[in-house]
Amino acid sequence: MANPSLRFGAVVLLLLLVSLINVAEAEIHVYGNKRFSKIANCLYVPGDTEALYASKSQNINAASSSGTHSKGMSFIRFDDITFVRTKEAANKPKSKLASAGLVETVVFEIKDREKIGGSLFKSDAMCCTAELANAGSCNLGEVIISRDPSEPEWPKRIPTFFEEHKEEVKMSPEALVINKTGLYTVYFMTCDPDLDGIVVRGRSIWKNLGGYLPGETAPLKKFYKFMFLAYVVLGLVWFPQVAQYWKDGIQLHSHISLVIAFYMAELVFLYFDFAYLDSAGTSPVEVTLWAVTISSVRKALSRLLLLVISSGYGIVKHTLGGVTLRMLLIGVMCFVISETLSLAMHFGNVSKNVLTYLMLSWSTLETCFLQWIFRSLWRTLKKLKLNKRNIAKLQLYRKFATVLVIMVVLNFAWIYVKLYVYESQSELWKVEWIIPAFWYLLAYALLVLICFFWPPSEKPTRYLHVAEMEEEFDEEDLSLAEARMITSDGVKIEDGNVERDERKSLLEGFILLFGNLPGER
Repeated sequence: MANPSLRFGAVVLLLLLVSLINVAEAEIHVYGNKRFSKIANCLYVPGDTEALYASKSQNINAASSSGTHSKGMSFIRFDDITFVRTKEAANKPKSKLASAGLVETVVFEIKDREKIGGSLFKSDAMCCTAELANAGSCNLGEVIISRDPSEPEWPKRIPTFFEEHKEEVKMSPEALVINKTGLYTVYFMTCDPDLDGIVVRGRSIWKNLGGYLPGETAPLKKFYKFMFLAYVVLGLVWFPQVAQYWKDGIQLHSHISLVIAFYMAELVFLYFDFAYLDSAGTSPVEVTLWAVTISSVRKALSRLLLLVISSGYGIVKHTLGGVTLRMLLIGVMCFVISETLSLAMHFGNVSKNVLTYLMLSWSTLETCFLQWIFRSLWRTLKKLKLNKRNIAKLQLYRKFATVLVIMVVLNFAWIYVKLYVYESQSELWKVEWIIPAFWYLLAYALLVLICFFWPPSEKPTRYLHVAEMEEEFDEEDLSLAEARMITSDGVKIEDGNVERDERKSLLEGFILLFGNLPGER
């Protein structure tokens, strides 16, 4: 692959990152008979969390109307919110307490969560107790809300009362205009113990300056668009070369082409999924299913591509031998687990235990892939070291191994950043989209380098497997020959010359570590 093409692709990626600024969107949440659960001395249902940007307009009438596409407005609107209590609760005599039958809708910023409940009064209670009420800290039977004098209207409290012997009550239509950028959340709460078993149904509309996409992930819409263009650039360079030299190519080129094509298809469906959600407020099931399925196939193909290259198929040896079936099997497992996990995360129809099990299965499978890839890479490098006619291939595989090690280290580092930086700091929601974007960029960079290392050409002998150049060694011969080449202190001996290569020793150390090969150390 030509260097100008790689530079052009890098410029495209730089431009797309610069363009992903100041995007603000939100979405619609539907509550289908969600049951209240107990927390401290309160019953509650979380009504979701979204990032919203400050309104540029204060037209409350536009927010309250049915037209939710008013520009310059950020608001949370509650439509057809209905609370339903049990028949037994409705038939009970009404309590004389002023808060009897009260359900409260509480809206607040995540950073103000300590203002909900009695933590500021050194109490674990969520509802106002008689002791706190007597002290004048709150009203008995209501959710404890501590307001800052500088923002006397926030957190917001919207009360709804059940009428006597009525099983259902509708919340009055409300539209809260957002005047401050932040990460907002909604709780439906009640302090009335007689309302045990209550459920909520209806929907809330979260809208801000752009559309319905969540503010924290909205930049991904543009990212997917420009990432698709980046793959188009790669495809415009790669596919003509494959077509030009298809008679001299190897199966590896077809596999790379397939991965590029699936990346393009995945990004197209992801973009249209986001675009539809942006305009309509809900995800189209068909587009989401296609996006998830194509993404799962792409993940399986990408991992198999690394495994095939590491094994030296078509480059060091002409066949994969007995491992072909195992490769296909782990590829199918990768697709099935990825598809199941993605559908569970998108549609949320499984319990937390099942979701945890699926995530654990995916992590285990990823670990198996990682170890297999580096074990195969180690064997391929050892084989190339023992054949002096394979110097070009050895240098190429060392470069590939270096790139792969760097990519894995960056992956581990980014996982640490995700778990211990982003998830512990809710204030970082504006850059949360970078988490998935980073892995797409890393995958793109790795694929570009693979295309650069093994491009189609008229004379591919520098990486093509040639039977006459191959010398067969079994594992014992490889170990003995390697021992003759490397002394115990890491000094390499070749043709009577002594060469200390600390860089290669460090590289081999990483390969042994990731491949879990302690016996080779």
